[in-house]
Amino acid sequence: MKSKKLPMSLQTKIIGSNIVNTVFIICIFLAISLVIEYKQVEKQRGNQALQLAKTVASMPSVIDSFNDDDPSITLQSLMNKIRRETGAEFIVIGNTSGIRYAHPDEKKLGLSMVGGDNSPALKGEFYISKAKGSLGMSIRGKGPIKNHDGKIVGIVSVGYMISDIQDDAIERGKEIGFISLFVVMIGVLASYLLAKNIRRTTLGLEPHEMTSLYLERNAILYSIKEGIISVDKDGYITMVNQSAKDLLEIKEEIIHKKIEDIIPNTGVYRVLQSGKPDRDHEIFLRNKNMIINRTPIFEEDEVIGVVSTFRDKTEINKMLETLTEVQKYSEDLRAQTHEFSNKLYVLSGLLQLGKHDEAIEMIQLESKVHESQNKIIFDQIIDTKIQALLLGKLGKASEKKVQFIIDENSSLGPIPDHIPYTDIISIIGNLIDNAFDAVEGSRSGEVTFFAVDLGEDLIIEVYDNGPGVSVNETGRIFEVGFSTKGEENRGYGLAIVKQAIDRLDGTIEVESKPGKGSVMTVYLPKKGLSVAN
Repeated sequence: MKSKKLPMSLQTKIIGSNIVNTVFIICIFLAISLVIEYKQVEKQRGNQALQLAKTVASMPSVIDSFNDDDPSITLQSLMNKIRRETGAEFIVIGNTSGIRYAHPDEKKLGLSMVGGDNSPALKGEFYISKAKGSLGMSIRGKGPIKNHDGKIVGIVSVGYMISDIQDDAIERGKEIGFISLFVVMIGVLASYLLAKNIRRTTLGLEPHEMTSLYLERNAILYSIKEGIISVDKDGYITMVNQSAKDLLEIKEEIIHKKIEDIIPNTGVYRVLQSGKPDRDHEIFLRNKNMIINRTPIFEEDEVIGVVSTFRDKTEINKMLETLTEVQKYSEDLRAQTHEFSNKLYVLSGLLQLGKHDEAIEMIQLESKVHESQNKIIFDQIIDTKIQALLLGKLGKASEKKVQFIIDENSSLGPIPDHIPYTDIISIIGNLIDNAFDAVEGSRSGEVTFFAVDLGEDLIIEVYDNGPGVSVNETGRIFEVGFSTKGEENRGYGLAIVKQAIDRLDGTIEVESKPGKGSVMTVYLPKKGLSVAN
């Protein structure tokens, strides 16, 4: 069996959320920092290269070497020395045709300079460029070399490799990364302390548990018929349910008001001081006899409030006088009353709108339908309890938007004395309810009831045009808990029917085809039962 998946704890959520947020922000910050750092290092190296290029171009020894037959003899050794002392990746000197006189790799002397970025230097400009040379992609400071007459005789190019600049930026980024890791650890610790403090404040409850308690509390308060009012230690109202407002006939909002403004001469303060509950105390309030209970609320042995529950004593007496059987009929007839009320509202609206013909037509139609059904119920079905049951089911069918038809050929006299009313009502009621469930939601849902007591058996038949059941399901529909809908807390109605039929030595036949509907026929012998009532 699959175990229920537990929701994530609040502590895990807070720590996880803070870690994710912190790491996300740090990653963005680190990426931006690396880009900025790279740009700064690149700019710095570019300026260094440019300044060194200007210095080399202005050195007399460099200028004079261009008058030699082979300038590279002087320039190669000089540039290697300057390169080692300054940390430049390369210093390249060439003539106006781009032929190298100095290069870190002696094998490339006499070859043309690479990169295609010499044009501004030949025009007399000093500048920074980024190009791919013989050593790879680099940032360069370039400029012209002029003789003593101001004529451009060569080009100097000083550079730093882009890969070295990237490595420098990454090294600096690592420092930022270590600091960021420390920040993450501090964030985790702060999250843990925050989560621990919240759990202590919420009495160790997780958010889903608090939500569940809140929803259950509201549902309970709404469903309880007793009035409930709670106050804090200072006597201010903190909670009140609808039943309390109805019993006290309160229309306005009373939260955060003093309890004595709502209930004069209240005993709440006595309970606040003593810490002892007050049980079943009778008071006369708002012209009603009330039974009130007051219970203190404790937190660490300190009274922090009181919950008062009260109910109308008159209503309690009336409830004790209510019979279970009457309640059952009342529920079924309530549906019919509700439906008639809706139709009366429609008739009232039609009359107010002056639609008299439509109102008369509606009355005639309803009268015809009910006259036909009532004629069968009252003229052909003699037993009053069955009449009441069928009337209630008519109302229930109308409420469920199901067409409930009582067959005009039905004929039923008084139920034999040896058949308990509880059994016959249970059989008929559950068969009809099961048929209603089968067609509920269908646009053309129809249920037909037929009963006759001619001959030796009392025959009851209920037909519905629902989805029907398969052959395999037909044999199981009378099992306790089995339902063709596959829902929980269902599958008891037909099981109760079968048990009642068995007690009466009767039989039940089921005819059903998927998509064609179902017919259930019950045969109850009118005499000769083998079991006592």
